[in-house]
Amino acid sequence: MAAMFEGSMTALITPMRESGEIDEGAFQTFADWQVTEGTEGLIPVGTTGESPTLSHDEHMRVVDLCVEVAKGRAKVIAGTGSNNTEEAIMLTQHAQQAGADAALVVTPYYNKPTQAGLYAHYAAIATAADIPIVIYNIPGRSIIDMSVETMARLAKDFPNIVGVKDASNDLNRPVLTRLAIGEDFSQLSGEDGTIGAFLGQGGHGCISVTANIAPRLCADLHRAWRAKDFPAFEKARDTLMPVHEAMFCESSPGPVKYGASLLDKATPFARLPLTEIAQSSKDAVKTAMEGAGLL
Repeated sequence: MAAMFEGSMTALITPMRESGEIDEGAFQTFADWQVTEGTEGLIPVGTTGESPTLSHDEHMRVVDLCVEVAKGRAKVIAGTGSNNTEEAIMLTQHAQQAGADAALVVTPYYNKPTQAGLYAHYAAIATAADIPIVIYNIPGRSIIDMSVETMARLAKDFPNIVGVKDASNDLNRPVLTRLAIGEDFSQLSGEDGTIGAFLGQGGHGCISVTANIAPRLCADLHRAWRAKDFPAFEKARDTLMPVHEAMFCESSPGPVKYGASLLDKATPFARLPLTEIAQSSKDAVKTAMEGAGLL
């Protein structure tokens, strides 16, 4: 069997007005632009979408808006994770009802559960919702790291756990995960800068921050890889690297929202505790985008 998800996927920003109100029209226009530029998967209300500062109603509304605009042209993997298992279940059930193709469920943050706790958390969600689930393993934000063994156990016990967004930055993981679970378990990178190596180690795609502002170039990279057009792949990889670096010159999504504002796709505004990025960071983002031909 082939992996369920692959290619270029965008961890969508949530456009906001200066007041902090979500700009629903701008979000749908932005999501539609992503699809027309070649993005294969839309990921609303993840970290890049500022899920920690959205209310439940806002969170679910953004998922609804995304599914509505995708219209089957791109996969929708809705962010539904929480460090509160019951909350994660509620959001995952909503994603299913809304018609999302899958749920992206981050490992619990702050609580610091053991591997046994991680297993129980995902088991509860997978039992409560009949929708494909992608585990989001991001030790840099959650502190904890799900082991390959725990992930393999979950994939074996729950057929609707179908993949992982791996932001561990450990390039041994794709090989170890494939050997432990199989080639049909979708492995999606959460680290833009190492996507070339991740694909070379057996990964299937990337849930990208950079794709918010460079969707066509990111899509071209993945299509070149699948076509084994390595000169085109290497050109896209190298062109994108300075942009990847700039997108994390400050806490995300500050830089990428500023980049989107330079393209007139969204405002640069984020909700507190995130603030406007520094002028030096703005200069770095603009320089990188100009160098990649995005401006």
